Amino acid sequence: MFEGFHRHRVEVDGASLAVVTGGTGPALLLLHGFPQTHVIWHQVAPMLARDFTLVMPDLPGYGDSNGPVPDAAHRHYAKCHTARIMAGLMRELGHARFLLAGHDRGGRVGFRLALDFPDRIRAFAALDIVPTLAVWENMGWREALATYHWQFLAVPAPVPERMIGHDPDFYIDHLIERWAGDAAKLAPEARSAYRAAFRKPEVIAAACADYRAGASTDVADDRASRDAGQRIQCPVLVLWGHYLAEGVSVAEAWRPWADDIRDQSLPCGHFLAEEEPVATAAALRDFFQQVA
Repeated sequence: MFEGFHRHRVEVDGASLAVVTGGTGPALLLLHGFPQTHVIWHQVAPMLARDFTLVMPDLPGYGDSNGPVPDAAHRHYAKCHTARIMAGLMRELGHARFLLAGHDRGGRVGFRLALDFPDRIRAFAALDIVPTLAVWENMGWREALATYHWQFLAVPAPVPERMIGHDPDFYIDHLIERWAGDAAKLAPEARSAYRAAFRKPEVIAAACADYRAGASTDVADDRASRDAGQRIQCPVLVLWGHYLAEGVSVAEAWRPWADDIRDQSLPCGHFLAEEEPVATAAALRDFFQQVA
């Protein structure tokens, strides 16, 4: 995977980031989510690299990136903090302004990047998420069952860490099978990479810290931004998998946060870039070329 791309180690704001780069054209930062790594982009990257300079890090604490030590106040893995690290990464690589796409947790980091660094983000694509406040404020019992991992991973340490660590391969496979429209479309080598990442206790701890922040500091930060009238200034593409979001108004959940919103669904589950790589790459390319 990622033949012809370059691998780097970049030190930013207390994080040591594993980063893959390649391509030519405007800079495009691609952020993965849970329970994955930069490997999610392995099929779309060769297609997008024809038109964009791609930057694909493992998020702090995920994959081969070393993140901060989780803290009791849940600030170290707050999306505001991770967004600052990503902004610093792009500055270190020489990209003052850039395009941005984020899937799952990477989309939540992207949300804060677009809010907090409006002068640097040219356009933002959110893949298969709604904003964090929309998740918590609209969660009924059906949603709570369907998204039980939000609550489970936010339970105080070390409960989820020990439970996942007992059999991490089982847990990663469970999540992929649960969320994919067709799990067979995820490459075996990619799934092996995700399992290998979560065999490391520090990765499990970082993911739990990420979700604990998502149930505390991220909520407070996003409410403060909403109360202050803070909105995303750049164009936004909301790209989502039809199978998981059927009956959910994904685009409407974004309208309180941005004026320029386009939305598109793909015939797949949660893992758009792996289940429908050609369509995902085309949607991202078309959007970014139209607005940038």
